[in-house]
Amino acid sequence: MRTIEITPKLLTGSLEIPPSKSVSHRAIISAALAKGESVISNVLMSHDMIATCDAMAALGASIEKQEEQNGRFTLTIKGCDPLALKTETIECNESGSTLRFIIPIVLLQPKRAVITGKGRLVTRPMKPYYEIFAEKAIRYEHLNKEQDLPLAVEGTLTPGVYRIDGGVSSQFITGLLFALPLLSGDSVIELTSKLESKPYIDITLDMLKDFGIEIVNDNDQRFLIKGNQAYRPCNYRVEGDFSQGAFWLAAGAIGERMDCKDLDLSSFQGDKVMVDLIKQMGGAICVEADGLVVKKSATCGIVIDVSQCPDLVPILAVLGSLSKGTTTIINGERLRFKESDRLMAIALELNKLGGNIAETADGLVIHGVEGFTGGHVQSHNDHRIAMALAIATIRASGKIIMDGAEAVNKSYPHFWEDFTALGGEWIGLDMGK
Repeated sequence: MRTIEITPKLLTGSLEIPPSKSVSHRAIISAALAKGESVISNVLMSHDMIATCDAMAALGASIEKQEEQNGRFTLTIKGCDPLALKTETIECNESGSTLRFIIPIVLLQPKRAVITGKGRLVTRPMKPYYEIFAEKAIRYEHLNKEQDLPLAVEGTLTPGVYRIDGGVSSQFITGLLFALPLLSGDSVIELTSKLESKPYIDITLDMLKDFGIEIVNDNDQRFLIKGNQAYRPCNYRVEGDFSQGAFWLAAGAIGERMDCKDLDLSSFQGDKVMVDLIKQMGGAICVEADGLVVKKSATCGIVIDVSQCPDLVPILAVLGSLSKGTTTIINGERLRFKESDRLMAIALELNKLGGNIAETADGLVIHGVEGFTGGHVQSHNDHRIAMALAIATIRASGKIIMDGAEAVNKSYPHFWEDFTALGGEWIGLDMGK
């Protein structure tokens, strides 16, 4: 565990926002399923992205990495032709997207596979797949009886109707959307409840279309999937990530001007709603040709439904804490099953710094404060908690010690370098800066 000490400083400047993690996962998998060679550019090789690359390589894809000048990578991917399991064990590390996307793809081939992971991933909910396994006669076994992973699966998917709860996680639906077009007959995904995190499904469908896969979306409740389709190779540049950009947009609102490059409001990313939320709270944010500019603002609390943008909650808790009045987060039940229980974690840590946050069953009630104090906080091994706490230091009155600062490597390995470049100041208490 890495412990750092952060000295409060205002952040300001211009930053090219990291490429979208959600888009990157989908582009890598689509390219790996195509027959031929694709080039995927502007990829950040975070721990999650390495897990997805390794998983697709285990199924027969060839992935060559070439570093770009800005620390991003271009991936040249030769697809799985044929798709065949090269190693029995597929390690998903701590990536929930990798885990849930890869399982239906593994079941396109008949060999037994063992899918494993680390950290809280071993206990992340998997019930929708277990129900499908039972219905489709796919064998599975928990190799550790006390947790979901490692999970051994054996069998193949067959065309047909797949019923799934739309309110658990869109990742299960995306996993099926990747695999079902490759079956020999037609399939239908039927949702048994309202679809949550709809923007993530929109990202998936748009990516599949770019790689030659056609799926009919019937009012977000049924997805009609023709069989015998084939992924076509595609050259693709990954766009900037609103989920990561949200931290810097908030930094501009509570600190000094921030120019966030490579954020496109025409994106399918659901977390672009951060722009509207800042505006609704009274923040000064405007669109420029190459991105967004946000300036120090006097913001006010509002009610925020996060059912479609759960990843924004940690940084919204920081922004809400530094806004006048009360900010209420609702419909965030799923946050309790992320890398940490994010509702508990962000409330606990910001309250250590003088915040005034109360948990509810599905959200947070955040009473605004003038600023934060110094203190000693934990990342809970959660990248979004670590980054939110880093942004909170902008308005702190004393130094903040953070345990687990390395958690950012899951999605944003250069976070602390960018933090420093924008005026942040920190030292490592265990291994130096």
